[in-house]
Amino acid sequence: MTETVWLKDALATEALGARIGQSLKTGDIVYLTGDLGAGKSCLARGLIRSRTSADQEVPSPTFTLVQTYEAEGVDIAHFDLYRLTDPEEVYEIGLFELSEDHACLIEWPQRLGHLGFEDYLEIHLEAGQDEHGHQGRIATLTPHGHYR
Repeated sequence: MTETVWLKDALATEALGARIGQSLKTGDIVYLTGDLGAGKSCLARGLIRSRTSADQEVPSPTFTLVQTYEAEGVDIAHFDLYRLTDPEEVYEIGLFELSEDHACLIEWPQRLGHLGFEDYLEIHLEAGQDEHGHQGRIATLTPHGHYR
């Protein structure tokens, strides 16, 4: 069932990430979609900090392509596939190996092409306005396949 959440600011975006992080388990795949600057890394930061510590450094993996975290109850791998030019490059960064014993957050999952997962939670972020015209973000959470 799809859920839509209004996010008034970065703190609300991180809080949504923390909420999702509390139920994350090994083998879970979370796709983070949306335009540049939509808040994908912000949401990932909240999620990762909810399972590590409030002051955990969570850099965007734009240049490293993947960052891993030893977290409470589940290890987390955070991928940013924006710079990939071919889906096959995910083999080089260990996506499928890490997905076996980590929960995986994947920014720009559309770069996976035909190698995408069947069971995942997609969180789409986009700029939006509330009923009073205040700027913020809209998060749409959609489970795919057998994602619980």
